[in-house]
Amino acid sequence: MFIDKLDEHCSSTQPDARLSDSGASITLADCEAVTRQLQRVLEVERIDYDRLEVSSPGLDRKLRKPADFVRFSGQEAEVQLRVPINGRRRFVGVLHQVIGEQIEIEVDGAPILLALANLDKARLVPKYHMQRRRSG
Repeated sequence: MFIDKLDEHCSSTQPDARLSDSGASITLADCEAVTRQLQRVLEVERIDYDRLEVSSPGLDRKLRKPADFVRFSGQEAEVQLRVPINGRRRFVGVLHQVIGEQIEIEVDGAPILLALANLDKARLVPKYHMQRRRSG
């Protein structure tokens, strides 16, 4: 089971709430809390289970629904198509918006519309923040 939460600065009714560096990412403590709560509920409801696994979608989370593309607009994504466009199946660029049944992604400075029905895989491109060591 994957858990997620919205940015603390966004209300739960905002469809474009995004994860941010301000603390909206899933922590180990979040996974532990959800696991404990689910174990209690499953016990009370007398539901047998062999294994309960709770985690976050990860830095390279998959994008599946139009709402995912809206939520993460402005972030870099990798998209693979089922059927190539001009001989190309893989696009890496910045997500902009969903227009009807298409997503708009900016690749090499140019906006491109890709049909949602033609998407094979789509995921965020992870951004790693490196900390410098202080010498001395």
